[in-house]
This record gives sequence, structure tokens and C-alpha cells, in this order.
Amino acid sequence: MLLKTFGWSFAVTAIGLALAGVLWGWQGLAIVGILSILEISLSFDNAVINAGILRKMNAFWQKIFLTVGILIAVFGMRLVFPVIIVAVTAKLSPIEAVNLAINDKDKYEHLVTAAHPAIAAFGGMFLLMIFLDFIFEERDIRWLGWLERPLAKLGKLDTFSIVVALVALLIAATTVATDVAHGGGDKSATVLLSGVAGLLTYLIVGGISGYFEDKLEEDEEDDEEAEGDEAVEEGEGVKTAASPQRGGNGARGSSGASVVGLAGKAAFFLFLYLEVIDASFSFDGVIGAFAITNDIFEMALGLGIGAMYIRSLTVFLVRRGTLDDYVYLEHGAHYAIGALAVILLVTIKYEINEVITGLVGVVLIAASYWSSVVRNRREAAAGEGSETKTEVTSGV
Repeated sequence: MLLKTFGWSFAVTAIGLALAGVLWGWQGLAIVGILSILEISLSFDNAVINAGILRKMNAFWQKIFLTVGILIAVFGMRLVFPVIIVAVTAKLSPIEAVNLAINDKDKYEHLVTAAHPAIAAFGGMFLLMIFLDFIFEERDIRWLGWLERPLAKLGKLDTFSIVVALVALLIAATTVATDVAHGGGDKSATVLLSGVAGLLTYLIVGGISGYFEDKLEEDEEDDEEAEGDEAVEEGEGVKTAASPQRGGNGARGSSGASVVGLAGKAAFFLFLYLEVIDASFSFDGVIGAFAITNDIFEMALGLGIGAMYIRSLTVFLVRRGTLDDYVYLEHGAHYAIGALAVILLVTIKYEINEVITGLVGVVLIAASYWSSVVRNRREAAAGEGSETKTEVTSGV
């Protein structure tokens, strides 16, 4: 199980480190290794969040997540995205931006860093919406009941999470954005625009994926009801000889095709949703990597290896059913997302060490894991065990 899930990650690590040693020597090898560890530590909570969504997909889409998704994560977000940011903000052509990244690394680093307020506002708002929609949702299992119970009551108000997110954005735009880090001046308008874009992206992608997911569930329920009606008719002996053929090739068949089609659409938009989440998580890693190196290829290789492990860990959590066994893990991961969203907004003006960012997520997830272990032991001692286990929603 472990080798099957992490086999590709182990192989990519071996090849990547060997390539780094050949191209850049021992120093490059060390830099790539450090960046890999940085990415894993910053994105561990990302794996838990992804697992809550990925378990809704079939094996095919899980493979897509590990193949096409990793290409988008490594080459798209860790290599191409910073270049695009430089091209847009500095009004350069893509060729000029690539040339700058390769031949004038100091200026390239400066331009990417200068774009941080917009990046942080977009990613911060997207992640904040994920946290708010989770914490304001009524759920059967609560980790911090004293906090989650009253917040769930507030969440009954329509669009309350959007209101809270917009208030947070206005506060950020009128405080930290008025004098950004590295002498960037007043970026209030940029932060407002980017933050609204992040909010809209969440609402559009999340809304579309939620629509198809709900539609799929409705069709599956209708299909199950139809099967139940046929079973009753068979028992009463009123079914004609032609009925089984009609059920197998007529309405039932078309219903099955519809379900398959809707599953594909739902899975596709959930996949897009996962990629946007990954992008939001990768922002701080990409910016923080400049503290270690400004070589885009070292950066892409190191962060890419780390991203590969996060993807494998996500699939591992799904296949082992870890989120069902340790029911507070999703809570801890969402609290870590909320903390990361706040940190991203604060870093518009103030620098926060990546070690602190990573430790916040690790501590929250570790605490939620231990709370889950204590809960399981308590239930086992009470003789309830797994029979009383309640399903926990992903909170997305």
C-alpha cells in the first residue's frame, strides 16, 4: 500500500536529487532538498483538505489528480506562474520574462516579491472562504464545541461567510495594504481588486462543482428509488415480461448514462477546485523559496518534489479512510487554512518566517489527530466502537 501510493514520489525524489547534484553540485542538491522539505511542511494541511474532496471521486479521477494535476502543480504553479506574474506586473512579453528569470535573477526576484500583495490577497481570500464555509456549517461532530456551536448558529444567516470575508478584506486594504513591505507604497486598490477576484473564483468554481455534485446525488437517489419500485412490482407479480428489457435498455439505461456523465462533470469541476486550492497553498511556498534561492529551476524542482509527496499523501489518506477514522483531522486542517489565510493577508506588510507558517499548520493538525485518538479510545472503552461512527462532511 505504502509503496504503491508513494512509489512515484520516491522515484521522482531520487531522480530529482540526482539531477540537482549533476547540474548544480552539492550546493544545488542541498537547496533542492531543503525546498522539498519546506513545501511538505507548508502544505501538509493541504493534503488533509484535498483528501476530503478527493474521496468523492472515483479511481480514474484520483489518477488524474496524481498525473495531470501534478504537472499543473509543478510546471504551472512552481515554474510558469511566477514568470507570468512578472510578465504581467512588469509589462513584459513571456519571452522577456523567461529571459529575465534566467539571466537577471535578482531583478526577477524583486519583481515577483513586488507582486506579493496581489498574490497574498487573492490566495488569502480564497483560503479564508474555505475556512469560513467550514466553520459556519452545522455538523454532527465538533472538535472545539465551545467555538463551533455558536459559529454554526451564525452560519444559518445567508451569505454570512461572504460578509465576514469582505470585512476582512476591507480591514486588510485599509491597514496593511496602505504601506506594503519592501517599500512598495500604497497597494490598497490592488489588494481590494485581487481579494475580490479570489472571492469570486471561490464562489464560481465551488458553486459549479457543488451544483454538479448535488445533481449527481439527486440522480443517484432517483435511480435507487426506481430500482426499489421495480422490486416492489416484481414482488406483487404485476410486472410484464417486457418490463425487464425496458428497465435494462430504456429509461434505466439512459439514467445510468446520465449519472456517468454527471459524475464526469462533477469530478472535473472538483478537480479544478482542487487545483485552485493547491495554487492558493503554493503562494507562500513560492514566495518563501526566494529566501533560499532565486534560481527558478532549482525552485521548481525542489517545490515540485514536495508537491508530489503532498499529492501522494492525499491519495494515501483517501485509500486508508484516515479521515473517517480520525474525525477531527479535517477540523484541524481547516483551522490551519484559516490561520494561513490570515498570515497571507498580514504578510502584505509584515514578513513572517515560513517556519512559523509551517509550524502553525503542523501543530493544529497534530492536536486534532491526538483529539481523534482520545475520542476513539473513549468510544472503544464505552463499547461503541466503529458502529457509532458518524460521517463527517468535507466542509467545502
